[in-house]
Amino acid sequence: MPSSITPDIAGLRALSHPVRLKMLALLRAEGPATATTLAQRLDLNTGATSYHLRQLAQHGFIVEDTDRGNARDRWWRAAHQSTRTAFREEGVVDTDVEAYLSTVAMLYADRTRAAVAEMAFLPEEWRRVGTLSDWEVRLTPAQAEALVQKLAEVIGDAEDSEAGEAAPFTINLNAYPRPGQRWDES
Repeated sequence: MPSSITPDIAGLRALSHPVRLKMLALLRAEGPATATTLAQRLDLNTGATSYHLRQLAQHGFIVEDTDRGNARDRWWRAAHQSTRTAFREEGVVDTDVEAYLSTVAMLYADRTRAAVAEMAFLPEEWRRVGTLSDWEVRLTPAQAEALVQKLAEVIGDAEDSEAGEAAPFTINLNAYPRPGQRWDES
């Protein structure tokens, strides 16, 4: 599976729908599934689920898993491990990119709330390894870009473990200028 996709504006527009983003996340995290399976997981009807799967496939986010199922039972799998946005290179955050990023932020917040709610039920060794921390530092745009690239490299270099105690471990990297900053002040 290629590691990432950088969708065009039409692809970002398609991913701006929360159901599609949830479907893609499920297919990435849990592997191939049918429309029926996803409909049950997301509490949707299969017709709506099939429609959203077709939209994801049209933009190259998912592909049919031809190794599974039959003519009646179509299986789908994620085509990439991650989605990246190219708004930095374009120099503009337009409304389609903003809509996509708002949906991503909403789903990250939902996942973080779920993780906090489940913390008390984790084995002790897993309760100690996570963090919900924040730092605020003063950086130039070049320093901020270098920092984000370095953090992404560290995360990208982490190797999957096959050890018995290994489990999926979610890392969200959120880095941005502090909201509410007045840019006309020196």
